[in-house]
Amino acid sequence: MSKNTLPRLEALRAEMAQHNINAFIIPGTDPHQSEYYADHWGCRTWISGFNGSAGTAVVTTDKAGLWTDSRYFLQADEQLADSGFVLFKDGLPETPSIEAWLSTVLPAGATVAIDGTLFSTTSVESMISFFEKHSISLVTDFTPFDKIWQDRPTLPNTPFFGHDLEYCGENATSKIMRVMQAIKDSGADALLLSALDDIAWLFNIRGKDVNYNPMTYAYAYIDDKRSILFVRSEKLNEENRAHLRAIGVEQMPYEAVFDFAASLRDKKVSINPAKLNYTLYNKLNTTVVRENGPIAMFKAIKNETQIAGIRQAMVRDGVALVRFFRWLDSNIDLGTATEISAAQQLRAFRAEQNLFVDESFSTICGYNEHGAIVHYSATPESNVPIRRKGFLLVDSGAQYLDGTTDITRTVSLGTLTLQQKRDFTLVLKGHIALSRCQFPEGTRGAQLDTIARMPLWKDGLNYLHGTGHGVGHFLNVHEGPQSIRLQENPTPLMPGMITSNEPGLYRAGEYGIRHENLVLTTLAQESEFGKFYRFEPLTLFPFDKRALDMTILQPYEIAWLNDYHRMVYDKLKSSLTSEECEWLREATSAI
Repeated sequence: MSKNTLPRLEALRAEMAQHNINAFIIPGTDPHQSEYYADHWGCRTWISGFNGSAGTAVVTTDKAGLWTDSRYFLQADEQLADSGFVLFKDGLPETPSIEAWLSTVLPAGATVAIDGTLFSTTSVESMISFFEKHSISLVTDFTPFDKIWQDRPTLPNTPFFGHDLEYCGENATSKIMRVMQAIKDSGADALLLSALDDIAWLFNIRGKDVNYNPMTYAYAYIDDKRSILFVRSEKLNEENRAHLRAIGVEQMPYEAVFDFAASLRDKKVSINPAKLNYTLYNKLNTTVVRENGPIAMFKAIKNETQIAGIRQAMVRDGVALVRFFRWLDSNIDLGTATEISAAQQLRAFRAEQNLFVDESFSTICGYNEHGAIVHYSATPESNVPIRRKGFLLVDSGAQYLDGTTDITRTVSLGTLTLQQKRDFTLVLKGHIALSRCQFPEGTRGAQLDTIARMPLWKDGLNYLHGTGHGVGHFLNVHEGPQSIRLQENPTPLMPGMITSNEPGLYRAGEYGIRHENLVLTTLAQESEFGKFYRFEPLTLFPFDKRALDMTILQPYEIAWLNDYHRMVYDKLKSSLTSEECEWLREATSAI
């Protein structure tokens, strides 16, 4: 795409000049602060050529930069070649923030512009404060893309649908009552929502507007007397109208939320400034209670129905994975397996499973050096055949009506070097250490993250991404508020939360290794010292024993691996053919 970016930059700069704008900041998100979003809002990708899920572009009259984090350094290097954009590696000590960089390249009195619907209230207020100190003005209503992006995709109009009680386990009326009680306890009497997954959870609705995440574009408002869904009329049909009527939810046009917000003069409205876009926030002319709100925590703690559903989804997902890796074994020898064909075949095996809706993200199928690109996605240009040599890293997942899956396995395709085996095993030792951990109530992810890194640190090795993210229930594959990462997060790990456990190691130009299971936080024991929790593995697929360096595995690590493999076999065997069972029996046999 980068070959098209130079004339696009020229068109944007011409538009900036007409409005006396010196710099324009373009995030990779939508008006709901989504990680994945509809093509209509792919402005940053269109202007820069970079399509990672995290990153912000900045264009001045003579410079252009793209800020992204360590997951995308290698990908951005490739995609920004000859694009007119320079990569800024966000998170490294030497990399300035966007605001700091602009303060050095722009003169006092300059004007920076944004589209305020694409930035959270928190981020815009921070920008305003910073730029004021440097005598730089911030314009928040610059929207040039409808003019310069001639074939810009339209807004999605696909109808949404209700998520049945047999899968979600709690009706929307109950959720609304719980949320309203929490809102009242915080001193507010109404709630204005923008985050798509919060709205989907609250009203038990799902959609097809966004690839991989089953969302529908909408805003929502609730108080003691009204529940309103702001949604485009084209997205309504008899089925979803009936669902909303049954739970007492009104419908208003999607764009009407801005005027509606301006009319709330006698309400104390709860908003999450990190989620609500700045343009909508500016419309509010009433008392505002700024808080994270209760939905994130309610949504993160899965109920018994959801937990039972994800267990069932994991069995079906494990069956698909067994069939895929057996297919891979056969097709490598035939010479027909490539990164793209493998990803397509994995999706096909999942699509055969009951209750399958979609993948939960674009499959990462990285052979050898491509595995070192943390969020690699094969293209026709980058696609390579998979051979009997080195490693293949496959990070994939699915959306089923009863749960969301996310798994990474790194497999050996031939003879490995001693370094490759040691690296593979060190990452697995970190995964096992976190899996075996028992921790007291109130423990946060930052306190656990080092456990997974310690085996690597002892060898002078590390990875730059987080170790774990929350996962939704037939919702976003990346879900807060919990995480397991070095950066402090005040949210403790609590029973009912589903989180990934995925340490890794990446040697640029050689290979990448990552081992990922989803785990459920459960009660381990209770003593006079309080409650203690543990992680129960939910994912059902073996780790590759062929890549192990047995000399550095401890007896307790071998015992954990054998126990896990025994559980995988026991839970999957009844859903497999005799030939598949034999393959899995060998893959899970004790070491």
